[in-house]
Amino acid sequence: MTPVDLLDLDSLLDDEERQIRSVVRRLVDDRVRPHVADWYERGQVPARELAREFGRLGLLGMHLTGYGCAGSTAVAYGLACLELEAGDSGVRSLVSVQGSLAMYAIWRYGSEEQKQRWLPAMATGEAIGCFGLTEPDHGSDPASMATRARRDGDDWLLHGGKMWITNAPVADVAVIWARAEEGVSGFAVPLDTPGVSVREIRRKMSLRASLTGEIALDDVRLPADALLPGAAGLKAPLSCLTEARHGIVWGALGAARDCLETTLAYAGTRTQFGRPLAGFQLTQAKLADMAVEWQKGFLLALHLGRLADAGRLRPEQVSVGKLNNVREALAIARQCRTILGANGVSGEYPIMRHANNLESVLTYEGTSEIHQLVIGQRLTGLSAFA
Repeated sequence: MTPVDLLDLDSLLDDEERQIRSVVRRLVDDRVRPHVADWYERGQVPARELAREFGRLGLLGMHLTGYGCAGSTAVAYGLACLELEAGDSGVRSLVSVQGSLAMYAIWRYGSEEQKQRWLPAMATGEAIGCFGLTEPDHGSDPASMATRARRDGDDWLLHGGKMWITNAPVADVAVIWARAEEGVSGFAVPLDTPGVSVREIRRKMSLRASLTGEIALDDVRLPADALLPGAAGLKAPLSCLTEARHGIVWGALGAARDCLETTLAYAGTRTQFGRPLAGFQLTQAKLADMAVEWQKGFLLALHLGRLADAGRLRPEQVSVGKLNNVREALAIARQCRTILGANGVSGEYPIMRHANNLESVLTYEGTSEIHQLVIGQRLTGLSAFA
């Protein structure tokens, strides 16, 4: 039980779920917290080393079955994401892009040969994957993607570019989505293929403990078996995003909890006007409101996780979770910063790092506005996207 658990939320979890959470929390405490401020400041992270450690613990593709994956529940995966993001959003992004985007796309839409080639190595962290959907000019509107795939004999030729691709600078394989004559198609592209080039994106003010890249595809020749045979149309990559968004619903709570716990400890020891900050009415009002929102967010995430495990989770329900939990987590981080005052912007505390990271989480895998429109379409039966 954490200091912000007012409602005894632990009682809603079973023993296995609590055990998985504890194991991941210890890993984050031992492997991430002592170093993450430095990773963030330098804009570097030992991604391959972390991937292998996460793989040994079974965290990569942990909610998938077979091919060396752990086959855990959606709730257990969510709790793992929460603990990882309590360390840093970038660290959680490494795991969720690997498992819920790259591995999931191959697991659900790939051939048996593709699954055998990539998934066991990705589950152990020996191979790293990324997911190429976003383009320099097409983010929220993937239907307008400019990357093209055309047949050339028995081969495929891919031409175009992808932008803001997490893990790309260290990835071994990219799941690339391109428009072909048959419609949007997915390809498993080894990044050492001639014609592929990757440029790391630097000077980020957010997710600095995460590696982000741009992928250029210059008439990349691929064999016929690079095509993901089960992926037909835009629904395929969008289903992968839905899968990954579930982890974000949980993960954002981890960043918010770390901010809250840090702020509670700080307010209890920082003295102003002769008493601790925690003893002032305005401070307590802020803490109470933030704690209530955190409890509500956890209940929402848990409900969505139980729906997922029952096979009844719908995309618009995931949009409710991402819209609410990321928005509230960012509000909590900003409010916590006010209680810490000038110390709130210091790298000695995690508050501003979490707030900066959450600005990216708010945008990626569907902006708040996109999720509002998904929910609005469900409520009204009318699409407002066009």
